[in-house]
Amino acid sequence: MTLAPTPSAPTGERARRAHRPGPGRRGISRQTLAFWGFIAPMAIGLLVFVVVPIVWGLILSVSNAQTTITPDRFVGLDNYVAVLGDPAFRGSLVLVVVFALVIVPTTLGFSLLLALLVNAAPWGKGIFRTIFFIPTACSYVVASVVWKMSLFNGLPTGLANSVLGFFGLEPIAWIGTTTPPWFWIVLVTVRLWLQAGFFMIIFTAGLQEIPRELYEAAQLDGIRGPLQELRYITLPLLRNTTVSVMLLCLIGAFQAFDEFYNILGSAGGGGQGNMSAAMTPLVYLYKAAFADQNYGLGSAGAFVLTALILIITLIQGRVFGLNREK
Repeated sequence: MTLAPTPSAPTGERARRAHRPGPGRRGISRQTLAFWGFIAPMAIGLLVFVVVPIVWGLILSVSNAQTTITPDRFVGLDNYVAVLGDPAFRGSLVLVVVFALVIVPTTLGFSLLLALLVNAAPWGKGIFRTIFFIPTACSYVVASVVWKMSLFNGLPTGLANSVLGFFGLEPIAWIGTTTPPWFWIVLVTVRLWLQAGFFMIIFTAGLQEIPRELYEAAQLDGIRGPLQELRYITLPLLRNTTVSVMLLCLIGAFQAFDEFYNILGSAGGGGQGNMSAAMTPLVYLYKAAFADQNYGLGSAGAFVLTALILIITLIQGRVFGLNREK
């Protein structure tokens, strides 16, 4: 009788492979646990504070939700029809388009000018960048109150009227009058002061990516002076940066709220004052949702504004050729 040979016990590498868990028994690796440990707080915050509010707002926009954030009954597109049929909301859309047409090119040109000056400074570039960037850290609410109560308060002792008085001009009620609409100067200057430094940093980063050898080669080809260098070298190579700044500035303009509400509103924050002179879509939606407590109408208007911003952003990126090859 022949006995089958008894297999020897695995040793070395064979032993390690024998004790290694197979595909069906493989546990969670330490790298996977570390990944989810780092990503979980952000994912939970994104889910709780972004995804859930968007979904709940979408439910409210197609529901009857007055004086409560709990949907009462399904009304379909009635809230969207109501908000689009409201002349006040359509007027706010026209106003914010006008505001964007003013603030976007103004911010774009001023930020680019600051970036060019700082980049060409022979010394102290870091100091100038810091000085111009500091207003970005300031709250829109605080800056709006300073502009309203101090710089453009309409009194002879205000800074703006003091400058006018130095030239022999009469004081101006910057915020209280609508003819002429001097309040536009207040609204545009406060936003320009707040965001120009941020976009200056973006332009500065774009300028530093342009090789210096291109300017030297252009001088050999006959380009002379800073204006020609700006036209033929700097601006073409800053196209993607310029379009990106334009998109960010445009989105910010359509989301304008703080300066309009705090400058044109009453001193007590009730939002009355001269608010009817210039009401942005967000101010309209704020009053519809929180003053009138019509959360369904406010949610519908918010999605209409979001769709409008998305459409304009896509069209602008398409027209100006974002990420197009140089």
